[in-house]
Amino acid sequence: MRYGFIYPGSDPELAVELAVLAERHGWHGFFVWEGIWATDPWSVLAAAAMRTTSIRLGTMLTPVPRRRPWELAGQTMTVDRLSGGRVVLSAGLGVPEDVEERFWIFEHDPGRRERAELLDESLELLPKLWRGEPFEHEGPHYTVRRTEQMLPLPPVQQPGIPIWAVGLWPRPKSMRRVARLDGWLPNFAPPGEGAAGPDAQRELFTPGIGAEAMAWLRAERERLGVADRPFDWVQEGTTAGLDAAADAAVVRPWAEAGATWWLDTDWSVPAERIEPYARERVAAGPPAIEG
Repeated sequence: MRYGFIYPGSDPELAVELAVLAERHGWHGFFVWEGIWATDPWSVLAAAAMRTTSIRLGTMLTPVPRRRPWELAGQTMTVDRLSGGRVVLSAGLGVPEDVEERFWIFEHDPGRRERAELLDESLELLPKLWRGEPFEHEGPHYTVRRTEQMLPLPPVQQPGIPIWAVGLWPRPKSMRRVARLDGWLPNFAPPGEGAAGPDAQRELFTPGIGAEAMAWLRAERERLGVADRPFDWVQEGTTAGLDAAADAAVVRPWAEAGATWWLDTDWSVPAERIEPYARERVAAGPPAIEG
């Protein structure tokens, strides 16, 4: 299992310092959140790329339907090249329903169905955009006209930057989207209920349910002919960093069920406590279960 830390704050200078600290203390990934009226995450990650050498860098997560795919392709390519091939793109529809009013403060929400269409078309376009080669595309939301001029460089990672996507288990359409990609960010909709928010997900989603979902994903990837490509189950949670044995006990059931990444953060920390919390938690190191 690999371990990442998600910085829940907004200070770009602190974020870059934390990325350096995380690499020094054995974390495998460092992630920042992407908002609408907020610190630009890709500028932060570009700066972090120049101060680190091995840690993976990404967002948690990017609301892809809100982004122009060609601009997102350029930003991720730039950070991937600056980092020597260490970027991962975490993709989702946006935010849970309980904060959507705050999320759509500048424009009208087109609705979940249209956002899903935008997400799917963007996920189709991104690998083509990352090749840095002429191509054409005519879709329901985007048109690409072939050009031979001023083509961008491709990212270091080929055939493209790994994409992790939110998948709502056990909704087949959502999970089929994930199966085509490089990793699964779990969300859970118990039978008869809607998509769970972060707190409910943590309570209701268990390692056993995750293992069932991964078995479904493996079968679907076999059907799609992509089973030979690496694929991650990326599980988010919270450990205190105060007791190594206690932290390992939290993470171990997920690793035994098949999760390959553990992303650690505490979104409930008050704003005035984020800096000391983040410094202390990162310096304590990941909740490793090895040994």
